[in-house]
Amino acid sequence: MTSEPVPTALPRFPRDFVWGVSTSAPQIEGAVTDGGRGRSVWDVFAAEAGRIKDGSDPRVATGHYHRYREDVALLAELGVGAYRFSVAWPRVVPDGSGPVSRAGLDFYDRLVDALLAAGVAPVPTLFHWDTPQALEEGGGWLVRDTAEKFAAYADVVAARLGDRVERWITLNEPAEVTLLGYGLGQHAPGRQLLFEALPAAHHQLLGHGLAMQALRARGARSIGIANSHGPTWTASASEADTAAAGLYDLLLNRLFAEPVLLGRYPDEELAALLPGPVAEDLKVIAEPVDWYGINYYQPTLVGAPGADESGTADFGGIRLPPELPFAPREIAGYPRTDFGWPVVPEALTELLVSFRERYGDRLPPVVITENGCSYEGVEDGERIAFLDGHLRALHRAIAAGVDVRGYFVWSLMDNFEWAEGYARRFGLVHVDYATLERTPKASYHWLRDVLREQARG
Repeated sequence: MTSEPVPTALPRFPRDFVWGVSTSAPQIEGAVTDGGRGRSVWDVFAAEAGRIKDGSDPRVATGHYHRYREDVALLAELGVGAYRFSVAWPRVVPDGSGPVSRAGLDFYDRLVDALLAAGVAPVPTLFHWDTPQALEEGGGWLVRDTAEKFAAYADVVAARLGDRVERWITLNEPAEVTLLGYGLGQHAPGRQLLFEALPAAHHQLLGHGLAMQALRARGARSIGIANSHGPTWTASASEADTAAAGLYDLLLNRLFAEPVLLGRYPDEELAALLPGPVAEDLKVIAEPVDWYGINYYQPTLVGAPGADESGTADFGGIRLPPELPFAPREIAGYPRTDFGWPVVPEALTELLVSFRERYGDRLPPVVITENGCSYEGVEDGERIAFLDGHLRALHRAIAAGVDVRGYFVWSLMDNFEWAEGYARRFGLVHVDYATLERTPKASYHWLRDVLREQARG
């Protein structure tokens, strides 16, 4: 156990502000065959040689499926009011549609009960990237049928947990599934379709809207979506760089925000590339959310391709192919995490204020559903500085008039970090992957003390 650092006093947040931490099922649960769980795209992707940088896989992960009570105790000691986790679609509906696994539902039933007994509100995310492999083999998110099956799965989960769950999240980061999973092939399912991946964006958003309807029919009153967003900075004032940055911002930010918030796609030519009755689908996609979740990690500096070979994408250093009409550049002058991401707290303020200015009264209350960083070590002073800076930046956005209702740290514990394997540590709690022993880091103790101070009001 580490010595406890003295917390630096943060500005006072609203009394009803929601403090939480986040995880996802494919990154922590393990037990990939227990209880009849079906295969996910990440199980298949990780089994292919060369897909995961350290050669690992999520079969064990952090063992949360068997150690969830220990993890709930960590949440209770931390003092958060809410825990954002994800329900594994293939654990509940092994083939994505058809027979439902009672054992899978029983697990989440026990988890929700344990959280409530500990005084922690459960906030389940229905989809955090683990598409059932059986659905992927039928086209995955490239086909409309997956959106409809997702809504049916949402209904199954809500029927079981809806009497105890107040807040729901439909999707997590459909942009990353579209761009990294279907566009670039860096994530599961490993497709390299570039702009032909756009149907995956539309069908995920349609799945969000249909799931909203299913949840509403089950009595849910607090539903959001967790989209990834960050400011797009232009590399120069040149026409080429400005156009490239505008397109990048459209694809990474506006493509996923505006159908939900405004009921339209941000570009008519883009909308023409999308499948199905787009106008009718948009009515479903724009079913009003009760709050809008934003996952923020960093801004992106973007210019035209070919002008600066130092450019890297903002997805863990993934270099974009040269045929794309934009190129993220290195952001200089800021400290970096162990993942190489620039630490720019003020960009969070910029992002939130720009959302309020762009969407006005169409923007519902905002919740920061993910914010965190990768650093090694248990004495992780860099993580404390990161969180401190971002919470101050968040408070400045609130002072500027943005209606922010909550903040979730990514993540409760170190975990399987997708294509990076176990090489990146985002947790407040250290996990020894050989023994699965949990050790709270200095940042865990710091946040615990911050939350106690905030609670004193």
